[in-house]
Formats: sequence, structure tokens, C-alpha cells
Amino acid sequence: MRRITISVDEELAQQFDHLIERHGYENRSEAFRDLLRARIEEERKVSPYKALHGVATVTYIYNFNQRDLAARLAALQHDHHDLCVSATRVILDHNDCLETVILRGKFHEVDAFSKVLIAQNGVRHGSVHLVPLQLNTPSHASHHHHHFLPGS
Repeated sequence: MRRITISVDEELAQQFDHLIERHGYENRSEAFRDLLRARIEEERKVSPYKALHGVATVTYIYNFNQRDLAARLAALQHDHHDLCVSATRVILDHNDCLETVILRGKFHEVDAFSKVLIAQNGVRHGSVHLVPLQLNTPSHASHHHHHFLPGS
């Protein structure tokens, strides 16, 4: 085990201690190791996986009555219909909708498009959960082609 000493300001230290309490960590080191592992995992997802496939859930809130916003979000999804598996909209009140879009495709395309969606002007509370997939097995699509072959 190697010791690393870090310096943080008082406010950050207090917030860290509250996080430790809420999540029931034994001590600061255990909590910090967890945070470090999570961050390293995030980095790992975006670098060597460029050529692989990925899936993502993209969730955000937007104002349905904001000029052009709903239409712009729908148009973006149509433009990327090859990536969009599904979109679910939950009406929260007179103005606000929560939308969750599931994307699937080449990792870098899924990553890029998820960022485009939540970066739209008027989109709030955008969050992306991106999972790299290594598709070593043949895709299901290739199996379906057999049904359409004559005589099969």
C-alpha cells in the first residue's frame, strides 16, 4: 500500500466527510479509493473503446413549450435513427417533460450523440450512462437474415 497525501480546502473536506457518512465508508482512504477507481473506469471507457460498440441511456428534462426545443430534439433523434433504440417521454407538469433515450451503436457515435442531446439549449439535468460493449459474438441481425433466404 502506498500513502498519498492530498490537500483540500475546508469546504471540500466537509463535503467529503458528509459523503463518507452517507455512503457508510469506514474511512477517508476507502472513500477516496472508490472515487479514484470510478474516475479511472470512466477514463477507460472513452479511450481504448473507440472502435467498439456501446449502449447509452440519455436522460434529460426539457420545457415542452419552449420554442422549437421539442421539435429540435425529435429532429435530432430522427437524424440519428440508426442509433436510437427507443425514447420514452414522461410529462411532469404543464411545461416539463423528462425524456430517456436509449442509444446503441459504435461507441464513439453513441458517445458523441448523447453529448449533443444534453447540450441542447433549454435541456436541463442531462445525464448519460454509457456502457462499452465488446461484441465478440455475431450480432443478432446476422441470424435474422436466414429467415428471408429462399428454401430456409
